[in-house]
This record gives sequence, structure tokens and C-alpha cells, in this order.
Amino acid sequence: MELVTREQIAEAAALLRPVVRRTPMLQSRVLSERTGHEVLLKCENLQHTGSFKVRGAYCRMANLSPAERARGVVAASAGNHAQGVAWAAGLLGVEATVFMPVGASLPKLVATRAYGATVHLRGGTVDEALVAARDHAERTGAILIHPFDHADVVAGQATVGVEILDQVPDVGTILVPTGGGGLLAGIAAAVKAVRPEIRVVGVQAAQAASWPGSLAAGRPLAAQSLSTVADGIAVGLPGAVPFVHVAALVDEVVTVGEDALSRALLLCMERAKLVVEPAGAAAVAALLTGQSGLLAADGPVCAVLSGGNIDPLLLTHVLTHGLGAAGRYLAVRVRIPDRPGGLATLLEKVGASGASVVDVWHSRTGAALDLNEVEVLLTVETRGPDHRAQVLAALDAAGYEVRVQD
Repeated sequence: MELVTREQIAEAAALLRPVVRRTPMLQSRVLSERTGHEVLLKCENLQHTGSFKVRGAYCRMANLSPAERARGVVAASAGNHAQGVAWAAGLLGVEATVFMPVGASLPKLVATRAYGATVHLRGGTVDEALVAARDHAERTGAILIHPFDHADVVAGQATVGVEILDQVPDVGTILVPTGGGGLLAGIAAAVKAVRPEIRVVGVQAAQAASWPGSLAAGRPLAAQSLSTVADGIAVGLPGAVPFVHVAALVDEVVTVGEDALSRALLLCMERAKLVVEPAGAAAVAALLTGQSGLLAADGPVCAVLSGGNIDPLLLTHVLTHGLGAAGRYLAVRVRIPDRPGGLATLLEKVGASGASVVDVWHSRTGAALDLNEVEVLLTVETRGPDHRAQVLAALDAAGYEVRVQD
């Protein structure tokens, strides 16, 4: 299988230039200070529909013949590719049908329909939805617009790499969130053709990591788990087209845990003022983990923010998780005497430690409680890991029996 060429990427860039946004590149002082490298964020979360997916979807569909367009298109996606296909289909006047997993994010589902696509919910994962999409294509003659496994899609995503080289000519390392591999393959193809010394690193969620095992085996292998908050990169099997690119061109694929993803999302929101979904924050998560050997010795680091489509309810959950992972959120169960002033005394101790109380839940019932005890579930904000430890030490010194909640 041949790699996407510079000529194909140049054609894709010319095709996309009038319709996609040239997304900004923003410097991150906090990440630069933490890593010792200049770090810049490539903000594909600010792209049309909120992700890079419009590039590959439009490129693939624009290259269809008039007869193929008349048959309509079909796609499968957890949300970002679905929106990209629906958006591109609207521009090109093509009828689009999209299959999404049953548990797909409601905002992504609503947005896909708003862009004009007919949406069906099938299966519990993108891979299962893809089976339904293939069946629809066989029954109706619609053209399958695969989320990553096609040369035109890879060429479209490669235009992100073209922009990075133009915006940061001396870039030394590019970190790319990775699911099926289309974006990683495209960026690698674009930059390695011009500057092969640039380090290109893919980043997967550890709980949906198909790439490390696949690269070791020399062929695409299914992930053992897809249990991650980063639904945008929770893909069970790497694509054949991306695989040959990644195997030939990418320097490394690393994984990040759920805590790191949550902390990365929190950092993007607090410090960069950017709304980024967990999958889109994977490259930032890799920087926060400080994995040795990740970055080139010279040149700035570019972390691609691949998407910003996140359910507000999930955002609340992930931010809370991120605060906890960063040592800035503490939930404890504390037993106190069941007498007047007991709760006030506990809160006084917490206040004296400098923590800010968020929530208090007070219960007199419980099989493990003595008759003269009540249990308090206390949630507080802390300034970081050291302060968190100080609050727990203060409660312990005051004689309270404390259980930290995950």
C-alpha cells in the first residue's frame, strides 16, 4: 500500500483552503514552563464543527464523481466525523446518513442532525456502528465515508501538518491525539516529506490503546478495552491505510491515563481559555505526564487540540475529576459526635486549614454508625496536593476518623 504523496497533500490543501479554517496556533506559557520547551497549541477545536474531521470528510467527498455523489454517502462515528460528514455533505449537496453508537453524546447527535444528516443509533461502539454503516452502503449503494481508513481522508487531515509547518517552521516535535490514526498518519506524511527530523508522536488513551500492540505485531490489532472518557479516540482497530503511514513515519505512540486526560482538559480551560474534549486534550495530557524521551532536543513543541465537542454534563464530571487529580478537590467522609455544635466544629477546623467548603451532606443513618455518631460527606476545594495533605493532617490531628472518597 502506497503512502500519501506530497502532491496529493498539496491538492487537498488547495481543495480545502476556501472552505476550512486555518486554525490558530497559541503559545502555552504554563506548558512551556513545565516542559522546558516552547509549547504551542494547534487549535483544531476551533475548526468548523469543532474538530479536524471536516478536512478529511470534505476532501473524500469532493473527490467523488457526480454519479457517486448522487448515490449519497454514509458514515459511522461517535460524533466528530459524523458532524464533519454532515457539514461537508451540506456544502456539496450530497445526501448523508450517519450511524452513531447508542451512547453517543447528545450534543454531537443534535449537531449532526442540525447539519442535515439522517442519523441512526446502532451498537455500543464506533466499530459496531461502522458495521451498520457498511451494511447500509451495501443495501443502498451509498458511498461509505470512512472516518480514517482512506487515502483521501488521510490527505485531508494532512493539511493540519501543512499549516503547522507554515505557522511554526522550526517545530521540533508534534504531538497528535490518535484513535484510528487518520490525523496522525496525515500529519506525519505532511511533515516528514519536508523535514524528516521532526519528531511525530501519537497519543492514545491507555484504556483504548490499540496502536502500541499493533505496531509491535506489525499489523492492526484490536484494542483490549474501549473504556475511556476520550470517546473521540476510542477506536477498536487501527485503519489499514493509516497503519502503513504510522509504521513508516511516526517516531512513537504513547498512552495517557484518565487522570492525565482530565487534568489536561482542566488546564486547557483554566489557562488557555479553550474548551477541549478529552480526546482533543490527549497531546496536552502527554506533556503533563512528563514521559522521558518524548520531545526532540531542539525546536518548539506543537500539541494538536483535535476537538472541542463535549457534552456539558460530561464536562462537569471531567473537570471535577481533573480537580481531584490535580489535588485541588477533596471529598471525605467524617464521623462526628451527634451533639449540638459537632458539625460547626468540623467546619471550623476545615476553614482554619484554608480549604473552601463546596458541599456538605449530613446523615444520622448507617449500619456502621454508633447511636451517638453522624456521618458527614464533605467536599472542599484545596490549592494543590500539598494543601490537600495539610487539610487531611489537620483533621487527623483533631481526632477525626476520615475516609477519602475517590
